[in-house]
Amino acid sequence: MNHRRPGRGPLTVTVFVFPGVRLLDVTGPIEVFASANEFGGRYRVQTVSEDGAEVITSAGTRLSADLRVDDVREPCDVLVVPGGPEWETLIKDDAFLDVVRRLHEKARCTASVCTGAFLLAAAGLLDGRRAATHWRHSQQLALRFPSVRVEPDAIFVRDGQMMTSAGVSAGIDLSLALVEDHYGAEVARAVAKDMVVFMQRPGGQSQFSVRSQVPHSPRETLRRVLDEVAENPGANHTVSAMARRAGISVRHVTRLFYEEVRTTPARYVEQVRLEAARVLLETGDDSMAVVARRTGFGSPESMRRAFVRHLAVTPGAYRASFRTTGVGTKDSVSEAVSP
Repeated sequence: MNHRRPGRGPLTVTVFVFPGVRLLDVTGPIEVFASANEFGGRYRVQTVSEDGAEVITSAGTRLSADLRVDDVREPCDVLVVPGGPEWETLIKDDAFLDVVRRLHEKARCTASVCTGAFLLAAAGLLDGRRAATHWRHSQQLALRFPSVRVEPDAIFVRDGQMMTSAGVSAGIDLSLALVEDHYGAEVARAVAKDMVVFMQRPGGQSQFSVRSQVPHSPRETLRRVLDEVAENPGANHTVSAMARRAGISVRHVTRLFYEEVRTTPARYVEQVRLEAARVLLETGDDSMAVVARRTGFGSPESMRRAFVRHLAVTPGAYRASFRTTGVGTKDSVSEAVSP
């Protein structure tokens, strides 16, 4: 898309709301566009419900609507279709899907957040297109709608006039991308700073929070090194290996880490690997040996030492804490390490 010149009038963003919609799927994008208006953007945001009445979100919060669907007569620049926990029911509601199609026909760009992709797919709007949704639901999207080319690790996907984003907060990422398209990188960067979010997250949904805590570096070489570690923590990330891939000296890599990340390469790699192991332990049932191998620790003992050093708990006890609250569980803290 070409950057939209501010002097050409405001851009209209229509956000579709419905009973059971997820609150952040709605408010995240709205906040981005509203914030952009403070930094040179010009957006007019309107919420639309099927009959113009307020809706109750999945969080129990009431949201008012500016318009009913029948009142939307003028084209809008962006249509935002949020998701909600009851998407399985909604994709079977032909009248509801017809509303989605009618709104889409009025939009120059249609964007979904999280499970909103299911609503677009059920309405036939993603046939033959690439799409993203929350990582927990990506397999379901692919199974239910085989004509949709699902990209399970993407934060958001743009395919023609259609945009789809991953879970919940990814709607913010998508909206920032639209702001950059409309008004340029400087405006989008100002919004990201104002909202204290990453302007562009490295990697995909499988990224780890350690990487997002590192300040954005203007040095492309270092960004590439950091992203490689975050995207594949199980790979060879010795200082010499990182230097070789980056085409710079070991000394230069070490200096860049000290100046930009304020730690050593080895410590950063261990932090990322620890975060990766925590995710696998929280969400899967792989053995300790498999988790250690996939995250680059090599052996369960090496992984155990890292957990004890940084978290004062063993991997086994850490995993157990995500299987139960500990109430009434005899061995719930049996592997905890005393301080």
